[in-house]
Amino acid sequence: MSGGVLGMLLGLVAASGLLLVCSYAPPFRQVRLVDRLAPYVTDAPAPSRLLGTATEPGLLSAARRVFGPALADGGRRVDKLLGGRIAVRRRLDALGADTTVEDFRVEQVVWGALGLLAGALLTVVGSASAGSVNVLSAVLLCVAGLVGGVLGRDWWLTQQLQRREELLLAEFPVVADLLALAVTAGESPTAAIARVTRLSGGELAGELGSALGRARAGVPLVEALQQLADRTSLAALARFVDGLVVAIERGTPLAEVLRAQAADVREAGKRRLLEAGGRKEIAMMVPVVFLVLPVTVLFALFPGLISIVSLAQ
Repeated sequence: MSGGVLGMLLGLVAASGLLLVCSYAPPFRQVRLVDRLAPYVTDAPAPSRLLGTATEPGLLSAARRVFGPALADGGRRVDKLLGGRIAVRRRLDALGADTTVEDFRVEQVVWGALGLLAGALLTVVGSASAGSVNVLSAVLLCVAGLVGGVLGRDWWLTQQLQRREELLLAEFPVVADLLALAVTAGESPTAAIARVTRLSGGELAGELGSALGRARAGVPLVEALQQLADRTSLAALARFVDGLVVAIERGTPLAEVLRAQAADVREAGKRRLLEAGGRKEIAMMVPVVFLVLPVTVLFALFPGLISIVSLAQ
């Protein structure tokens, strides 16, 4: 690809972007009827969220509108190649997402397509800079982008789950202490859960609020809490929910159990901090041993080496 053709393509892209910016600028944008009527209907009550429909992310929704059947076929093929539907379903449930396994496979196909596009762009840029096309390198780059995109979505799901579990563990002692205070003050476990979810925010409070909402919708509270314990992969949270279930079923004292569980989680957090500090300490030795120490030894030995070389001459 010559420099003239590359410059022409870059100019075309820049002109297209400038045209889009100018066409959607406020002076040139057409005012919609909704925007004209909005100032006069601001006092109208908001519609109930129960009547709304769940919306997908913008990229996935747009891709499904354009390439719906192709994405569905690609998702089924990815599912056959990778397998592990049960593990994916478990991670999605632990994440608290409403995404199905089929939707997740479609997202993997979209990520793979983006990786393939990135590999193709790298191939074009490399071919333009080198002045020739290496077919094997181009194919390897495209395949690596495709596989990396598909596996990258799975890796990102794991990272999201780990971050959410860290947030749950960080919020757990506070929520357990609040529940213990509410129970000690004379409230029932159900009323204590309702008070804590109303006064606090976060992932754990949201999970307890979801369980309480399912209980108010007709599911027994014990069953709703047990679903929360089955969904999570954290042993401390599962023990916490089991304690709540036992207290609700049998009427056993709950405050001391909650305080003990909160203390255990705090001790586990301290141990994790100490372990992370030890790993960081070892990692800090790498630049010291491989960078600072060789330079120090070089500065110490260099004058003597110069003297020996001068004497040898």
